[in-house]
Amino acid sequence: MRSAVVHRAMPLFRPLLSISSHVNHHSKSTTVLLFRSSSSSSSSASVTSSGQYYHLRKRRRWPLLPYKSKWQETFHHQQAMQSLKQSAMTASTPLLYSLIDSFAAYNCDPTPNAYHFVIKILSQRSKLDQIPPILDRIEHVEKFETPEFIFVDLIRIYGKANYVNHAIDLFFRIPKFRCVPTSESLNSLLEILCWNREGIRIVPQILLKSQIMNIRLEESSFCILIEALCRIRKVNYAIKLLGFMVCDGYGINGSLCSLILSTLCARRDTTGVEVMVFLEEMMKLGFLPKRVDWCNVIKFLTKRGKGMDALAALERMKMDGIKPDVVCYTLVLDGIVAEGKFKRADQLFDEMLVLGLVPHIHTYNVYINGLCKQSKVDEGVEILGPMEELGCRPTVATYNLLLHGFCKVGKLSRAMEILKDMQIKGVEFDMQTYRIIIDGLLKEGEIDEACRVLREVLNKGFVVQSSMFDDIICHLCQRGLLCKALDLLKETVGKKIAPGIRAWEALLLECKFKCSFEEITPFGATVPFQSSN
Repeated sequence: MRSAVVHRAMPLFRPLLSISSHVNHHSKSTTVLLFRSSSSSSSSASVTSSGQYYHLRKRRRWPLLPYKSKWQETFHHQQAMQSLKQSAMTASTPLLYSLIDSFAAYNCDPTPNAYHFVIKILSQRSKLDQIPPILDRIEHVEKFETPEFIFVDLIRIYGKANYVNHAIDLFFRIPKFRCVPTSESLNSLLEILCWNREGIRIVPQILLKSQIMNIRLEESSFCILIEALCRIRKVNYAIKLLGFMVCDGYGINGSLCSLILSTLCARRDTTGVEVMVFLEEMMKLGFLPKRVDWCNVIKFLTKRGKGMDALAALERMKMDGIKPDVVCYTLVLDGIVAEGKFKRADQLFDEMLVLGLVPHIHTYNVYINGLCKQSKVDEGVEILGPMEELGCRPTVATYNLLLHGFCKVGKLSRAMEILKDMQIKGVEFDMQTYRIIIDGLLKEGEIDEACRVLREVLNKGFVVQSSMFDDIICHLCQRGLLCKALDLLKETVGKKIAPGIRAWEALLLECKFKCSFEEITPFGATVPFQSSN
């Protein structure tokens, strides 16, 4: 029975027998003894395994290096990094030496992350002069493929330190570090070059050389360049670059279109045609303007005195499914009021209320200004009550509009009532308030009251415009009140006011003779000379 089992097991061990026969005579004897043994099957397997390990021991190279295992290599790198971090905190020697010693102590090579750590520490300590030796070692001594993020960070570090030339040189050296540069490193260089006009001038050369390095411009690269051109107000070049971007196969970028549109609207020499043409072309390419984009267009048109065009833009905005906010309505309302389209202004104001938009103080001021231009000042006063009920408290600008409206139509008494109302409600007068009142008093021939108001302005420490003072002096001289004019001139000495040329001419003509400024100035004081505004 035993011989039958051994016979059936022979084919399974023939490879082992053939191997053992080529090793030596002792292994063959061991194999024969295996089949002669009367031990159990477990003993048989043990002997067979011993034969296999004997062959491996004869062929193995001794000793087996410990760092051949991946986990041991990782462990040694971690220990070396910990040692490097401790050295960075305490050692006074250059960090490059600490890096080399830390990894040599654990019989392993420095890693890219170790070099990256050293570069960051040196940048934080403003020791950029120690970075070139580190780069030289990476280039000439190390064999690993350097990750690109090391150069991206270092280029930005050089940029913040205003080492632009170092950043440019490093960018072109990247291939020497066994690294393939991409748009990421190019973008980091473009970002620091586009900070100022001098750097932007170098950008074309960088782009040409980057093509030789087989670096393709990505959408992010176009964004950096377009933002830089908009920042220096070269919006026409930005528009051309956006066209190149679209032709290169990239989709329309909404944020870039918004940026170019806002820059175009902010430029002084831009025409309404340029803005609308750009907007229409971008919309054909798939650009969907947002509320802020339409708001920029409307604001641009109102500043150019094109209120009805702004109203057309508002209607187009609503057709595109964008609900205008109170800012858009206020801008359009201001534009059409400036053009004298008061009936349309009333309709627009009512439309805003129907849509549930709550006007803010500037909206009310624009609407009250339209009423005052129509000489409907009393209707403007009636709006003050509903304003306060809605929690919108009138400001000094609101009252100034009403004061100017009443003075314009010759209702000086109503203007004085507004002043009393302002005092009751605690609204402080500003310089514009006093100017409106003085002009109204002079218009009605109330010269003494105008002088009183001027003295009040001087006592409060306001800086009085020479034109307002000249108006009062001229009215006094025209009425033959030379003494009052000279007394008023005397009070201005040492105050924040300088009579203009019109005041001096009026005084000279009234005195009927020519004299120097020192002679006409009372008490020999020297009064400054300033041209009228």
